[in-house]
Parts: sequence; structure tokens; C-alpha cells
Amino acid sequence: MPKIKTHRGAAKRFSLTKGGKVKRAKAGRRHILNKKTTKRKRHLRMGGYACEANAAVIKKLIPYK
Repeated sequence: MPKIKTHRGAAKRFSLTKGGKVKRAKAGRRHILNKKTTKRKRHLRMGGYACEANAAVIKKLIPYK
């Protein structure tokens, strides 16, 4: 069987924890930051985890990570 190719877009966006959860960055911190409160922008800096339904698909895209 040949090796599975890694989806390069997914590899740049997601990483896996030791426990197998999919780590991701939060959206909404690229532009139009004036109207957003400092608290909201601070919370957007923190990462998040993908939900279990999406995590299964993402893990198939990044098999060797």
C-alpha cells in the first residue's frame, strides 16, 4: 500500500495533542479589530479544540502528524 498524502492546508491549520484531540486556532482575529473589545480579542488568542465530528475528518487529512 502506498503512503497517504498529507493535506497541506490542514497540516498548517491543525495539530494533534498527546491525547489525540485536534488543536485549532480561533477565527476572527485577522482584520476589523477596532469594533471588537479587548476581552474578545484576548479570548481569540487562545486556541480551541475541534469537535469530535470534525476531528475524525481532520485526522484522516493529517495521518502522520
